[in-house]
Amino acid sequence: MKAVLLKQEGDAAQLYIGEYPTPVAGAGEVLVLVHATALNRADILQRQGHYPPPPGVSPVLGLEVAGVVEALGPGVTRWKTGDKVMALLAGGAYAEYAVVHQDLAMPMPEGWTFEQAACIPEAFLTAWQALQLLAQTQPGEKVLIHAGASGVGVAAIQVATRLLGASCMATASAAKLPLCQKLGAERLVDYRSEDFATAVSEWTAQQGANVIVDFIGAPYWRKNLDSLAMDGRMVILAMMGGAVPDYTTPLGAILRKRLHIMGSTLRNRSLEYKAELVRSFWQHAEAAFHAGHLEAVIDRVFDWTEVAQAHTLMESNANQGKIVLMC
Repeated sequence: MKAVLLKQEGDAAQLYIGEYPTPVAGAGEVLVLVHATALNRADILQRQGHYPPPPGVSPVLGLEVAGVVEALGPGVTRWKTGDKVMALLAGGAYAEYAVVHQDLAMPMPEGWTFEQAACIPEAFLTAWQALQLLAQTQPGEKVLIHAGASGVGVAAIQVATRLLGASCMATASAAKLPLCQKLGAERLVDYRSEDFATAVSEWTAQQGANVIVDFIGAPYWRKNLDSLAMDGRMVILAMMGGAVPDYTTPLGAILRKRLHIMGSTLRNRSLEYKAELVRSFWQHAEAAFHAGHLEAVIDRVFDWTEVAQAHTLMESNANQGKIVLMC
């Protein structure tokens, strides 16, 4: 089969399409003919050599696919050949074929395109994990989502407001804030011109946010702590702005406010964990997808021969929503 490969670790110019062995579905797995995949920040990090795949996982980039079930491995009971699915992978999505465990696939919503479906698995499951499994967001709580127009950000706003019944504040650049508002954020902060900690205080009548989902890391660390309410929860999903804060963190605020600070990744979780995550998410989200209450937000669709341009766009941070590759 053909797949997107790397000449060597480095910049986007190292990506090319070449021949790679076609995977074979093992026990409990399905072979998917890939129609579309979507980019994630992890793809950039892996290409650069900073985020290697877990042991035993395909070195081919890509964490989510939309396609058609081509073949069944032994013991598969949930799917049949010809089914249209969207699925979570630990690697291997930038290819003509990908192997997916049957418990990590979801049926494509009726009427959806492959481009739309490819935007869902990694982004929405990451958002669901952060907001529901980890932060245990409750109806009516105040949720601050940084990088609100990113791939996971657009999913997190929808999960927080449309599935969990929370109120949402989003930070983004000014040009991206209308999208955040359209998706359900009620308070918008242009991080370049407004202090988000001050905005949180005003928005919550000085009580603080119950939940923060952060992708920025070090530059926001102290203000995030200041912005959390009593018993507040913060889930750190990335460190786009840096990993080491340049100031001392007073532990008193964490103790006094009984804060819960959590970091999380999804790729290296166990199959059992991810299968339960998929089951839980789909149980709560299936009806919302079919009713049109949850949506895929696509910034741009590239043919996979343009994969270098797609990576360059993601690295520029100019995208609003997901970047899709058609295979």
